[in-house]
Amino acid sequence: MLELPTPRQILETLLPHLRVAGAYAREIQSRIVALPEKGESENFFATALTDADLSVQTFVEVALLGIFPQLRFYGEEWEQSYNTKYFRGTTLGEQGDYLVTLDPIDGTRYYLDGHPYYLIILAILNADDYEAVIALSPSEDCYFYALRGEGCFRGKLGDDLDRCQPLRIVEPEKRVYLGWKMAHLLESFPSVYEVVTSKAYTKEKPIPAFARMLQGAIAGAILDSGKFIDGAALAFLAKEAGALVTTREGLPLPPLSACEDYQLPGLVIAANAEVQRDLLDFLDRHK
Repeated sequence: MLELPTPRQILETLLPHLRVAGAYAREIQSRIVALPEKGESENFFATALTDADLSVQTFVEVALLGIFPQLRFYGEEWEQSYNTKYFRGTTLGEQGDYLVTLDPIDGTRYYLDGHPYYLIILAILNADDYEAVIALSPSEDCYFYALRGEGCFRGKLGDDLDRCQPLRIVEPEKRVYLGWKMAHLLESFPSVYEVVTSKAYTKEKPIPAFARMLQGAIAGAILDSGKFIDGAALAFLAKEAGALVTTREGLPLPPLSACEDYQLPGLVIAANAEVQRDLLDFLDRHK
């Protein structure tokens, strides 16, 4: 059987490289030049692409191929990467055969517009569920990480994993985030919550991204899907920080291997049971 490093070993080994990638992204943000957007879509978050996306992915690919060539890897910019063909695989394997995923710049639209709310997200997936996720926020000098069943932690970019502090979502602001395709629910949402949606984003008034849940700015979220590289990875971090995560029907999440197109179905992420009940009741009334 192929011998693989543990998820913790992968995070510890890649963290210094991710720090360098974060420093690079922060350094060039004010000078970044947008590349042609990725295809036709009304979702300007999904189509934004920059030099940083491609460079960060290439940098992480080089590190992975040089240190852990036995790992599978799927990066958001796989179609434009020179390295995709060198990895042993880009899809989920059998249980225990990890797939590393990367969103090199999550929140590229924020990044392009000069805002600090972007992340570098690396995840380690097993056939059934996530084994680990690490999300760096270069502009805020911090990162979050979680290993399956061990909780979520936060530290400064210079901290090693064992210096990070446990993170729990407590007393979040009464704000709910709606994903792009969920924006039609905005007008009918209970007034007890402030509701924000990515569709309402403008350069002048950037809305809080779903990832801000880890900092208490979001109490709950309804996503039309959970992409392995970003939304689902952030949901895993939130779950390890104490949040409740289900499908939009209130059901447990399916195994990752049962999903298609590198994404989970629609998600409900709630900081506590009260928020979860409110979100699921609302969705039940608006089927």
